[in-house]
Amino acid sequence: MAFLLPETAGTSQSLDQLTPRQIVVELDKYVIGQHAAKRAVAIALRNRMRRLKLPPEMADEVAPKNIIMIGPTGVGKTEIARRLARLSGSPFIKVEASKFTEVGYVGRDVESMVRDLVEIAVDMVREEKIYEVQDKAEENAEERLLDLLLPPLKPVYRSDPDQATEERTAQNEFQGTRAKLRAQLRDGKLDNRTVELEVRERMFPSFEVITSGGVEEMDINIKDMLPGLFGGKTRKRKMKVPEALEYLIQEEEQKLVDMDQVARSAVERTEQAGIIFVDELDKIAGRESGHGPDVSREGVQRDLLPIVEGTSVSTKYGMVRTDHLLFVAAGAFHVSKPADLIPELQGRFPIRVELHSLTKADFVRILKEPKNALLKQYRALLATEGIDLEFTEDAIDSVASYSMRVNEATENIGARRLHTIMEKVLDEISFEAPDLTQKQWVIDAAYVGRMLDEIAKDDDLSRYIL
Repeated sequence: MAFLLPETAGTSQSLDQLTPRQIVVELDKYVIGQHAAKRAVAIALRNRMRRLKLPPEMADEVAPKNIIMIGPTGVGKTEIARRLARLSGSPFIKVEASKFTEVGYVGRDVESMVRDLVEIAVDMVREEKIYEVQDKAEENAEERLLDLLLPPLKPVYRSDPDQATEERTAQNEFQGTRAKLRAQLRDGKLDNRTVELEVRERMFPSFEVITSGGVEEMDINIKDMLPGLFGGKTRKRKMKVPEALEYLIQEEEQKLVDMDQVARSAVERTEQAGIIFVDELDKIAGRESGHGPDVSREGVQRDLLPIVEGTSVSTKYGMVRTDHLLFVAAGAFHVSKPADLIPELQGRFPIRVELHSLTKADFVRILKEPKNALLKQYRALLATEGIDLEFTEDAIDSVASYSMRVNEATENIGARRLHTIMEKVLDEISFEAPDLTQKQWVIDAAYVGRMLDEIAKDDDLSRYIL
């Protein structure tokens, strides 16, 4: 099994051609620093590719090397896992351990994370299949739309030779007219025309079902349960040609995609390549106090254990084995520590990596270097209003300094502090942008200081605003 990189699918570069060093280089484009964590996830991903090349009997015995990332908030834990999933084209879901409760209590049970992961995999596979049949779907939709604009001639059997000749002439004229209509349709000359379509009514509600594992959202297809009652009801609807074409394309895509095959592929992809990121693991670390069940702490750990060890979870697409899912857990572990987890769960996370707090130099790099760097985002956003924004080096340094100062004086929220600071710095320009006559703006250290000095000096005020 080979996974294609989304960015390089056209060159057929498969993920198994990327070395761990190259995986780290890809992660460096989005996450600054934290080299140890990047090495750990790169090795884990590479081992997953290696396992797929083993004989089946050996591959089944190789367990994934799950990872615990230990570090304060805002240092890149979630971003590393998310970018790793995008890089590998793997189904990925982020869940918070603190929202689960022990089985038997109201709340979400841990198996729901696997069901949600399968849903994500189904969407991924369906999108891929739709992309494969897109050309055929567009072609079929165009033919159906032309049939609406110019209904086809009814075939009539003519025994008389003269009548047969007339019939052929009429057919040739019809085909010529249809060809002209096709050209006009593709050139957009028919966009103002209105056609009448039969559209299918969607009246299949979603029910909330209380199961033994808690309250779960389950989509129940009433059409399948009661085909006589909800059997393909349609209604007439008038729409413009472009809207009608889009609707018909979607209909054709659904016809051409085999959902049974999609479900099978999604389950296989989930089992072999799924990644579950469990955040806030430290919130469920700790033992019961002896005053009754602690339903959101050790109880959740016990429920999480079989999922991580490997079990079968029932989903509406069939049973899903979790033996080879990769679990990446994260937590600040300020109060608790990984040793506070139950021993069985500790043993299922053999790799521990510590992520360090960010420095001022890291903040400067975060503002400038990543592909999705904060400064690039703000430039692009304001460029839509015709504003050309430029940041001087001393302004970038000043923003980093303010971020460090506020993190040290209040709560350390890592790189997320940059968002707060940048929003305050650009508050006036963002608000006035549509009405500004001055389109060239240079943000320097003096401007940053003018926007932040009064707030930063007042500790009480900075706690509320920055």
